Amino acid sequence: MTTPATIAGKTFLIFYGLIGCAATILFFNLFLERLITVIAFIMKSFYERQLRRKEGMPPETRRGSGNSEVDSLAGWKPSVYYVMLILCVASIIISCCASAMFSPIEGWGYFDSLYFCFVAFSTIGFGDMVSSQKAKYENQGLYRCGNFIFIFMGVCCIYSLFNVISIVIKQCVNWILKKLECRCCQRCQRKIFRPKRNAVMPQNVRTRRNISIETDGVYESETDGRRMSGEMISMKDFLASNKVSLAIMQKQLSETANGCPRQIGTSSRHNGFSGGVGALAIMNNRLAETSVDR
Repeated sequence: MTTPATIAGKTFLIFYGLIGCAATILFFNLFLERLITVIAFIMKSFYERQLRRKEGMPPETRRGSGNSEVDSLAGWKPSVYYVMLILCVASIIISCCASAMFSPIEGWGYFDSLYFCFVAFSTIGFGDMVSSQKAKYENQGLYRCGNFIFIFMGVCCIYSLFNVISIVIKQCVNWILKKLECRCCQRCQRKIFRPKRNAVMPQNVRTRRNISIETDGVYESETDGRRMSGEMISMKDFLASNKVSLAIMQKQLSETANGCPRQIGTSSRHNGFSGGVGALAIMNNRLAETSVDR
């Protein structure tokens, strides 16, 4: 096998390999693009022939210029699965033909020749089987030319097939991730919206999920500590905003329960609160002490 032996040769191989491998990868990508363009052109031409046969149009009829035809090929790009099938069939045909050449000349078995074709075409290159190593061949020049052609075509097809397979694998991985994401989201939503036994939840909490955040959102007050997860507003804020209304309502309820309005002292009249009974009296006294005349 031919390998560099000197330091200068090995150094040259390193720098030459950087440029050569990058250019080879670019060539294989361009080969795949041109292959897809050819397949799209064949599909478009076949479809136009069918239309002409159905409509009875003459074959000399031209539709648009050459540039418009090239632009219209974008809508005729084949599916990635069709391209993968075509490349797979082409790789198998080239490998079988190359194996039929390698087997009698190199003295290998047919399966060993197929194995060598895959290792060589995929650029794995184990080196356990190498062609063109015998000193004497009947037609050495013709054999080496055929070897070069088969390896060149096989590498183009196998490398393009690897690119297409990588696209299919990516699609499968994305599909699996979407399925897992949907399941995870459903489980998280179930855990979030699952009602708790000790939480105070209003009956219409499910009908108020789309409430504006600015008006009815659940916020933590600076003076208030923590709130229950089901409360839309804290009890302290509610009492503070409706203190006067609650006092008037309690006064009316007290007077109605006693049957007639009570005689109110000067301080009570001044503030507008009555005494009440029990807890009502404590609340009225508290409101009377904290109220301010305006």
